[in-house]
Amino acid sequence: MTRALVLLLSAVLLLPVPAGHAQDSHGYANPVSASAGVDTFADPAVIQGKDGFWYAFGTTDPLREGEFRRHLLPVLRSADLVRWQHIGDAFAAVPDWAAPSAGLWAPDIRYADGRYLLYFTVTDTLAHPGLDSAIGVATAPTPVGPWTDSGGPVVAPRPDGAGSYHWTFDPAMVNDRSGRRWLYYGSYHGGLWVVPLSADALRTAGPAVPVASGRRFEGAYVVARDGWFYLFASSGNCCAGPATGYSVLVGRSREPAGPFTDADGTPLLGPRPGGTPVVQPNGNFWLGTGHNSIAVDAAGQDWLVYHAISRDDPYLDEPYGVNERPMLLDRLDWVDGWPVVRGGASQGWRRPPAAPEVSERFDRQARLPGGWRVLPGADPDSGGLLRHDGPGPGLVPYPLPHGAYAEVDLRFPGPEGSAGIVLPGGAVVTVEAAGTLRAGHREVRLPPGWRPDTWHTLSVRQHAGRVTAWLTAARLGDPVAEVEAVAWGPGTAGVHATGTVELDNLSAAPAATRRHRADPVPVPGRSLREHSDDFDGPKPGWSWVREPQAVPVHGRLFWPVADGDLAGPGGGASVLLRDAPRGGYVVETRLRLDLGAAGERDHQQAGLIAYRGDDDFARLTHVAIGGTRQVEYVRELPFAGRQAFGGMPAGTAADVVWLRLAYRLEPGTGRHLVRGGSSRDGRTWTWGGTWTFDPGPAPRIGLVAHGGAHPPVTAAFDYFLVSRLRQDT
Repeated sequence: MTRALVLLLSAVLLLPVPAGHAQDSHGYANPVSASAGVDTFADPAVIQGKDGFWYAFGTTDPLREGEFRRHLLPVLRSADLVRWQHIGDAFAAVPDWAAPSAGLWAPDIRYADGRYLLYFTVTDTLAHPGLDSAIGVATAPTPVGPWTDSGGPVVAPRPDGAGSYHWTFDPAMVNDRSGRRWLYYGSYHGGLWVVPLSADALRTAGPAVPVASGRRFEGAYVVARDGWFYLFASSGNCCAGPATGYSVLVGRSREPAGPFTDADGTPLLGPRPGGTPVVQPNGNFWLGTGHNSIAVDAAGQDWLVYHAISRDDPYLDEPYGVNERPMLLDRLDWVDGWPVVRGGASQGWRRPPAAPEVSERFDRQARLPGGWRVLPGADPDSGGLLRHDGPGPGLVPYPLPHGAYAEVDLRFPGPEGSAGIVLPGGAVVTVEAAGTLRAGHREVRLPPGWRPDTWHTLSVRQHAGRVTAWLTAARLGDPVAEVEAVAWGPGTAGVHATGTVELDNLSAAPAATRRHRADPVPVPGRSLREHSDDFDGPKPGWSWVREPQAVPVHGRLFWPVADGDLAGPGGGASVLLRDAPRGGYVVETRLRLDLGAAGERDHQQAGLIAYRGDDDFARLTHVAIGGTRQVEYVRELPFAGRQAFGGMPAGTAADVVWLRLAYRLEPGTGRHLVRGGSSRDGRTWTWGGTWTFDPGPAPRIGLVAHGGAHPPVTAAFDYFLVSRLRQDT
């Protein structure tokens, strides 16, 4: 659309401004799924339907304590991402090709070519009952169904070559800008994979390739930003009750098939996989912060939708049964090109997602300029819509705010026409049925296979004299096209069209302010020499729990890694301990431990420990887990007459790693908070999550080296440095 045409259209009289959605002035508090009257809603996947409502799909579980009846992919609905209602389940029975007792886990919901696609894990198929898992897919005309299974797996069970099957879990679909669709899946046994899909997205259409290491990642979710594909993946124990360390890490790639690397340039695939933290347990109410999807509010702000576990109520009913994993919502910011939930999972009231200042679903009659009609209830999926007929241009003005983020759904019943948004200041963004996205004088071609007769969403952001526009199928962060241009000239804001076009779900709000500052991290201050040791000779203050054969030599403590472990009832491995100082502190060691670059090893490890007893400790170690080498931060604690045990990621492994534990006492509660971090050069640190100890004696601090004597390996600790904590987490 030319500037002259915009000036011509600006003479049209303004229509009444539609009211925005009401929003609770007090904000919201996690878990947001509690508003639906449900106690658990694990592995949430969200989409904004063409009726304007948000829909969340969860994994198969009972939804409430005492219910004891599983829901096959339960569905919640919300107008604002905060207040939810349980509206039913996607399935009444498992698909015919699934074993009758199979669970349907970890759904992913998408929209493509005029229908909704629901991908899901089938935990057991009839092909090999009791052994296998696969990915299924179903289609529906609306998010509430009815859902029709495709009749078989889109990704079939995959033998592992050892008499069992790889874990074919956790599907996630994404579009690229060539119009190709990709499906991610996998878990700890077998790793994460991606495979191209057929045009109808119901079958695979090429070989699968690995994108992230097994024993490290599951729960993939991918979005595209600024020319990158970001692979969000969960790591750690998903379901260990009060010791659940589930966390979300991320890597990025220029291509959907990888290679994905983290902020340090470390690949997510390989024996020493990387991963930049997005959200981890932060020491407050919430544990097990993982398995995410992403939503975008009316201001263009990203929000992480994920599940977590309450430390005070970790199980749905009896201890060590179903883990209670409600759905949480927190703001997702991008710091130096990397996504992060600043401050971690929120506890207490928070500012809610932005509500639109202008919001129109076209579900009521209105007086319109010539060529425009509102058709209430015309579409079974979207409800009411706005239609423009005729060859001439038309504008429906709306007072969109300056510096706006605006969105509208659009489709073209015929092969010709154009439609889009005019922003304040005259910035015109246009989608043409012939296959073009244009902002001002800049344009990009849409993928050859795009379907103009199905709904797409045009999203536009105005900022600092520029306008950026994206065209997506469902506002899920995988645009099929993007264009940026300079904003210019006067003009009346609103929606415009030529030819025959249908529009729906117009919304606009001031664009969200981007936050770029990272969270503070623990910083060591003055060294506490009386609590430290450089291992240049005997020093008082140390004591052994089950003394091994370890001696300081040449300024290092050499400790042959021995059989035994602390995990499980009673422990059994050796621990070298000393009393910790009062107040906040950071303890650091430099560890040399050659676990080899390849090959299977079973939990050989060494590192730091915060210790109350064999069944009550937090351990930060460089560890071999199968074929991977990781820095892992685990917790064991007594709970309900047993020992709960789980871990979280805490950095990338190397032959030489620096490890830190940062301790502080929580004011008012007496809880002991201990955060883990690691480095591969002693300068750049990756800080992981926080484990807590209940009020009582402070844990002692020390060193461990255990997990197996074969093949022989010796841990070498260069020093044990304790410093005052200068900056809190």
